Amino acid sequence: MDEQQEIKIYPVLLAGGSGSRLWPISRQLFPKQLVSLVGADSMIQGTIKRLFPLLPPDSVYIVCGSEHYYEIKRHLKAIDIAAADHRIITEPCGRNTAPAILLATLTILQTQSDAILLILPADHVISDVVGFQERLQTAIELARRNYLVTFGIKPAYPETGYGYIEGAKQLEVGGALTIKRFVEKPDEKTAQRYLEAGNFFWNSGMFAFKASVIVEEFETFQPDLLHNMRELMAHAAAGKNISREHYERLPEISIDYAIMEKTERGVVLPSDFGWSDIGSWKSLYDFLPKDENHNVVEGDVILRDTHDCLIKGHSRLIVANGLKNLVVVETPDTVFISDLEKTQDVKSIVNELKARGRKEYQAHTTVYRPWGTYTILEERGDTRIKRIVVYPGAKLSHQMHYHRSEHWVVVQGTAKITKGDQIFFLRENESTYISKTTPHRLENPGKIPLHIIEVQLGYYLEEDDIVRFDDDFGRMETGGGGHLS
Repeated sequence: MDEQQEIKIYPVLLAGGSGSRLWPISRQLFPKQLVSLVGADSMIQGTIKRLFPLLPPDSVYIVCGSEHYYEIKRHLKAIDIAAADHRIITEPCGRNTAPAILLATLTILQTQSDAILLILPADHVISDVVGFQERLQTAIELARRNYLVTFGIKPAYPETGYGYIEGAKQLEVGGALTIKRFVEKPDEKTAQRYLEAGNFFWNSGMFAFKASVIVEEFETFQPDLLHNMRELMAHAAAGKNISREHYERLPEISIDYAIMEKTERGVVLPSDFGWSDIGSWKSLYDFLPKDENHNVVEGDVILRDTHDCLIKGHSRLIVANGLKNLVVVETPDTVFISDLEKTQDVKSIVNELKARGRKEYQAHTTVYRPWGTYTILEERGDTRIKRIVVYPGAKLSHQMHYHRSEHWVVVQGTAKITKGDQIFFLRENESTYISKTTPHRLENPGKIPLHIIEVQLGYYLEEDDIVRFDDDFGRMETGGGGHLS
């Protein structure tokens, strides 16, 4: 068996985005790759499933933000994939696709002499899985020949929300074309011209290449980034943490700008397998099936004289009367209403929420933690009521609070409580009180989820009022910034 036949193939899923254009469903601490938008699977689950049986589950690598590590691991477990820790690669902060891809490439090369990498965003949807896998096989063959392959989607209409790739000379394999240029998002007139030309393709953000080849291109076009990334990885190999401060010094640059627009090895592989990046509520509306009035409806919704709308409910009845061409999205803490054609504006709305200090840009009322979830049921003044769910066998950190006391009532399962020097168990309909500055811990020793109602009392109730003494998840800092309490 020759070297080309033996080279291993690794899908690398990019799962580090925040998906702000799909707010309020997608938020910073629970981005769209973790959301179920098309079918029952989350988007990251769907991305992994459509690789099978072409590629085995243990070949998948994932690059994500450190704050999403445990939830991604839980999503993999839910589809019976045992995610080895070394295959979930975390970044202290996002620096766009070039650093993420380079980090994954160098990580894989630590244990492999070379490999073919399939770079796939974890938040896209594809309807024709058979056609997708056929194009993957063609891309793998092109990568074996040392090309850097980007998947170009054949445009179905003059889309102005995507970047385009102009193809030039056709190769012998799979109809691939050499790349003439990358083009930014065009206006409608220009997009129509691209559609008619026939050699322009939507830029999908999916790639295939040899690890050794992409590293050579980084050496040529981004030597400083390559050098700095290697230094950071050597730092981590020595048992030292890569701080956010150091990672933020890397350039925030896409793989297109960093490599693909400069390399002479790039080719575009024309593809048509029902692809969408679900980059806005409008693109989700376009992708999903519609009723006889061209509506997309989910949840408890009653319609009267309503046409061409996307209406998505979560926790309450929505009644729509006389609406046309609108998006209505309801969550437990927000209602978003927009003209369907203007949903690209959501990103600027999220930025405004952030600038105003609104929590709604960052988290839902249900917040996911490594040990389980909590849901804010009510909040007013000096009182906050939560439902806490602790996964079987999991436990919160051993901690205390300076500014709040807590009452716990067990409503399902059995709780193991550490309170000061005491250790005891509580069962359904039993309760305890935790005073300020008392060290305490909550554990679930059982085999079913533990449900607790927690009533917090105090003049300051934020998540950064936590002092940890011990933690299974390595979060020993004071406070948590609201990320991993």
